[in-house]
Amino acid sequence: MTMEMTEPRTGPTRSTSYRSQGELPLVIHADGNPGVESLVAWLTSQADHVREQLTRHGAILFRGFDVTEANDFERIARGIDDGLQNEYLGLSPRNAITDYVFTASEIPSLFPIPEHNEMSFVSSPPRSVFFWCKTEPAAGSGETPLVDMRRVYKDLDPEVRERFEKRGIRIVRNYRAPGQQRPWDLTQLKPWVDMFQTTDRAIVEEKCARENFTPIWGDDNSLKLLSSQPAVKAHPRTGEMVWFNHAAVFHTSNGDGELRRIFLLRPSIRSFLAWIAGKTFTEAQRRLRNPDDLPMHCTYGDGTVIPDSDMEAVRDAIWKNLVITPWQNGDVLAIDNDSTGHGRLPFVGPRMIAVAWA
Repeated sequence: MTMEMTEPRTGPTRSTSYRSQGELPLVIHADGNPGVESLVAWLTSQADHVREQLTRHGAILFRGFDVTEANDFERIARGIDDGLQNEYLGLSPRNAITDYVFTASEIPSLFPIPEHNEMSFVSSPPRSVFFWCKTEPAAGSGETPLVDMRRVYKDLDPEVRERFEKRGIRIVRNYRAPGQQRPWDLTQLKPWVDMFQTTDRAIVEEKCARENFTPIWGDDNSLKLLSSQPAVKAHPRTGEMVWFNHAAVFHTSNGDGELRRIFLLRPSIRSFLAWIAGKTFTEAQRRLRNPDDLPMHCTYGDGTVIPDSDMEAVRDAIWKNLVITPWQNGDVLAIDNDSTGHGRLPFVGPRMIAVAWA
């Protein structure tokens, strides 16, 4: 079976999904033989071309293939990038499905995940991220939005961009002690033992040194991590400038800012109440707690406050370039993490999305 990405005859067909400008993602439809073996064989034979298209478009969605098992998803991901990793130093609680496939996030369905590049704050972020839809969510919910961070860099207000470029970003994260519960804290992070997969402080400190995290142990066995990073970077293969950081996740204004946009995108009683609750909680947190004691917080790299207006400009640029494509069962989404961010919209009912990265 021959599969072509351009002008296909007997293989997958090609289409694009649009919102705002550009082609993101490139969509490859099964045609003729939707089997996993055929797709893996095609990916192997077209490896260089697939990687070229992934870099160009930022993401490729494989649709209509019979991908029903995590092992098949893992094989497809390896067909695109054979350097799969399984050390996860990100924020979301995840459950392992195979050695290299995990649930995408166990964060409750009511909460959105703002757009970000996977693990942008570690010393060597993944170059590729893969998602697989085993159980599609209800219509109009639970999508994984994509955003071309090259366009975000270009569209960001020049004065705001200059401040971020000159100062960089300082990140604060506070991880709970093992067994510690804070049911009142809607933004609490997972315990540090879940992130580092060890109870040995020496191993934690060794990993922190590798990642340029500064660990500070609390008297209650909690862990504060401090780190700094540039706000932008040059794409390693094209040289294009990319907005590449987690400010849209860490800044204290994001609960209000993100939930308000979701309400405007999908007005409902549920989304309105979520926005008001998020706004109220954010305001209370800011009044009652030291910013560096919040579960997540970020400032400019010199320690000065990032004004809400600067973060609003960042969100404006991100949402201007947001692409929302509904999930279908069996979908496999490959993302160039060096250029393209992803997030999660709230959902109701069942949803099972798995992730792998390289």
